[in-house]
Amino acid sequence: MSSLELGVVGNCTYGGLIDEDGRVVWACLPRFDSDPVFCALLNGGKDSDIGFYDVELIGKVRSEQEYKENTAVLVTRLYDNHDNAIEISDFAPRFTLSGRSFRPTTLIRRIRPLSGTPRIRIRLRPVFDYGATLPTITHGSNHIRYVSSNYTIRVTTNAPVSYVLNETPFVLTTPTSLFLGPDETLQGAVEETAREFQERTENYWRQWVRRLALPLEWQEAVIRAAITLKLCTFEETGAIVAAMTTSIPEAFGTERNWDYRYCWLRDAFFVVRALNSLAEVETMEDYLRYLTNIVSMAENGQLHGHLQPVYGIGLEAELVERIETRLTGYRGHAPVRVGNQAYEHFQY
Repeated sequence: MSSLELGVVGNCTYGGLIDEDGRVVWACLPRFDSDPVFCALLNGGKDSDIGFYDVELIGKVRSEQEYKENTAVLVTRLYDNHDNAIEISDFAPRFTLSGRSFRPTTLIRRIRPLSGTPRIRIRLRPVFDYGATLPTITHGSNHIRYVSSNYTIRVTTNAPVSYVLNETPFVLTTPTSLFLGPDETLQGAVEETAREFQERTENYWRQWVRRLALPLEWQEAVIRAAITLKLCTFEETGAIVAAMTTSIPEAFGTERNWDYRYCWLRDAFFVVRALNSLAEVETMEDYLRYLTNIVSMAENGQLHGHLQPVYGIGLEAELVERIETRLTGYRGHAPVRVGNQAYEHFQY
């Protein structure tokens, strides 16, 4: 069974959810409302045999998970009964590069031994078309490509590629990193680049937090909430998603499973107001840019001549709803919906 006690990583381009054992159970690529290449959250959770990205410690008996202080870097530690332990650092790169915001559709996983001689197994099983299509797999000396007709994922690593391909357990003796992202060649050595990207990403988030006007009490909780809200923004357009997920039931035993990976104009205001109260005004500026485009398109008759309650994060007006039957739903509670018919509603 899958729990909703999940860690979140992201960089305001996409987001991913990772469970307490270090399994990526949800990630839509290349953006929030795209195909979930990791969809185990809606397809059996821990029992799913597709749609996940595991780093397993063989013989694991316990785990712990936390964020690096004042960052969006998630750290998971796994332990066995023989004093062997590993640490997994997960993050989406986010920093300034050549004077511009660098936030690629990339998940970096850094694995290092903490004690003993831990044996690990990496299992990488993306799927496409909402669980309907398995990828064609090709590989080179330090990378693996997962190919579909519409999108290709490349994983570049300093781990033995055959171990990843065959899901072979091996002893982790040195730090190992994996870059998962678009089908592009990684410039630079894997481990050095991963370390540099993590340091620069941590610096970005800590500088972002330092600019917040924080209350005297509950600062840690406020900071974590602020980072989480920020991760729900799609900076390319300024949109703010209601959630990174679709079809988590509002109540079990009902079919109230909705796709919230879109921008509700009214609800997004509350995110803007919350961040404004901390003196974080960039989100407001980006959201106003998004609204300006929405209003302009409505005035020119491109969006049915009125303001809808919800739009796509790329200004899409029509969010036609459909049901995906290949995914069984969160804890077996179907249906899994894509799109949201609320775009047709009139709300006042």
